[in-house]
Amino acid sequence: MAKHDFGIMQNAPSIGQRYDLYEPEKYECISVNDDHILPLLEDLKQLKCYWHTLDRPEMGLAYCGITIIPPDSLDKMMEIIITERRLSELYYLIAKAKRDGKYIIHFGI
Repeated sequence: MAKHDFGIMQNAPSIGQRYDLYEPEKYECISVNDDHILPLLEDLKQLKCYWHTLDRPEMGLAYCGITIIPPDSLDKMMEIIITERRLSELYYLIAKAKRDGKYIIHFGI
């Protein structure tokens, strides 16, 4: 079963720093089944994100890569996923990151 992993980055990324390694344990990630993310992909394209590095701004999740989601995109992300009851654990992770002013890291499938 394909899955996406989401975790809170305790340290903000910096310009030039790359995230290319799959390290869900480092960020205490939660896993979300791909079947729950797929229906939201189009809406998630509204999120201002970065793919692998702050040097690469993009819109939406890097489906098969690593996404860095900045604090200013978390309200929109919460708004998108609130309708999916199966994503309550992800919602709470986003809320915690928002409260603490942290970035979220996403490891795609």
